Amino acid sequence: MSSEIARREFFPLAMAGVVSAGAAAAQDHPDNPKVVREPPRDTSVVHECDLCVIGGSCTGVFAAVAAARLGAKVAIVELNGFFGGVATASLVNIWHSLWDLRRENKIVGGLTEEVIDRLRRVDAVTERFRPAPGKGSNHFELNTEVLKFELDHLVVEADIRPFLHTMFVCPVVEDGRMTAAIIEDKSGRRAIRARQFVDATGDADVIARMGLDVYKRQDLQPPTYTCILRDMDKIARENPGFNINRVIFDAQYEQAIREGHSWTASVPGAQGHLMLAGARVFGVDCSDADQLTQASLEGRRKVASICELLREHFLGGKGVPLAWLPAKIGVRETRHAHCLHTLTAEELLTGHRFEDAIGNGTYPIDVHRADRAGITWGHLPEDVPFYQIPFSSLVPRAAKNVLVAGRNIDADEGAFGAVRVMVNCNQMGQAAGVAAWLALDSNVPVDSLDVKKLRATLRDQGALIV
Repeated sequence: MSSEIARREFFPLAMAGVVSAGAAAAQDHPDNPKVVREPPRDTSVVHECDLCVIGGSCTGVFAAVAAARLGAKVAIVELNGFFGGVATASLVNIWHSLWDLRRENKIVGGLTEEVIDRLRRVDAVTERFRPAPGKGSNHFELNTEVLKFELDHLVVEADIRPFLHTMFVCPVVEDGRMTAAIIEDKSGRRAIRARQFVDATGDADVIARMGLDVYKRQDLQPPTYTCILRDMDKIARENPGFNINRVIFDAQYEQAIREGHSWTASVPGAQGHLMLAGARVFGVDCSDADQLTQASLEGRRKVASICELLREHFLGGKGVPLAWLPAKIGVRETRHAHCLHTLTAEELLTGHRFEDAIGNGTYPIDVHRADRAGITWGHLPEDVPFYQIPFSSLVPRAAKNVLVAGRNIDADEGAFGAVRVMVNCNQMGQAAGVAAWLALDSNVPVDSLDVKKLRATLRDQGALIV
C-alpha cells in the first residue's frame, strides 16, 4: 500500500446531494429514452411458508428462530453469504449489557443470552465490566467469525429455509396484505409466498416498497467503516502511552483522519488483534444505492490511511497492520417505519413502563453528529436502572401482516440513539418472530395482537419480560 493510494480522494466529500440512477429515472416521463420498460413476466414460486423474514442480521435470525420454535414454517432471506448483519458483515463485535445499571437484575435473556452462552463454550466471547459511581455496566466482545457458525447452527436446528446470496426485490401486495416476496439470486427471479413477513432489512426496504408510511430524518447518523488490525499489542509495547483512538486523528501525521470518532474492542481468540471503528463517513444516506457505494469507497480510503499511518510511523515502514476488512460499511440510520407508537427519549430517560414492552435496555442515548465529529450523549438518571421498548413501535401503521424489527424502529432521534444497538435489536427480532406466529395462530392482524399473550410467550422462550 502506498502513501499516495492511502491519501487519494476518490470522489468529493459532499455526497449528500447524490441522486441515484433509479431515482432520476423515476422522475422521467415514460416516453423518455432514459427509461427502459420491462415486459410483464410470470415469476415461479420457489417456497411457501408461514413466515418470511427479510434480512439475516442477528435481528432477523432471532425473528426466524423464535417463530420456528413455536411451530411456524419459516424462510429467511439474506444478501450476504452468511448471517449476522452488522455484527459479522460490518465487524462490529460488541453486545451491550444484559443487566440493569445497578447490576441487581438481569434484564436481557432469550436468544441473546443463548448465543452468548454458545460462544462462551468455544471461547469466542469475553465479558468486560466497567464500574461507575453507584452503577456499573458490562458488555461482551465477540469473535464474529465464530458467531457466523453459531447463527448457522440456530437456523439449521430450527429447520428454517435459508436463502443466502439473495436480494429482496419487491413485495407482492393484495388487498393491503403482503402475499409474496420477489427475490433475485443465482437461479434468477423467484418468489417466496408467505402469510406473515418481518422487515429486518434495517432500512425498511420491505414496507417502503409496499407503500407503507416511512420517514427519514434530515440529519442521519453517519455510518462507520470498521476494520480488524493486527500487531496492536506489539505497537503498544514498543510505544508507551500509544492510544490508537487519538493517533488516527493526530494532525502531526500526514495520513491522519481529519475528524470523527473512534472506539475499539478486542477480538477473542485472536491475540494482538483489535477491532477499530474509526472511519466515519459524513453526509451520506446509505438507503440510496449510489451513496452507499461512495460511502464504502470513502470508508476504505480512510482505513487505508490509518494503515499507512501505522506502517510508516509505528512499524518502521514494514509489514501490513490490516488483518481484514468488513463486507459492508456499518450503517447506523436510514429509513424508519411510521408505527403505532413513536418511542421518545423522554420515555427512555424517565423509565416509562409500557404494557406492551417486549425488550429492555441500558445503552445510553448516543447520537453521532451528521456533519462533524462529536456525539450527543444522554444517560439514564440514577433512579432509572433501565428503559423499555414497546411492541407498538414495531407495528407499521396500516400493516396487516408485516412487522419491522431492528434499526427501522419508530423512534425519535434521542430514543433511536439508544435502542439502535444490537442487544436491543436482538430483542426486537425475537419479539417480532413470536408476534408473527401469534398473529397466524390467532388469525388477527398484527395491530390487533393480544400483547399479554405475546409477553407471556416471550417469557416462555426465556426472554426477560418485566
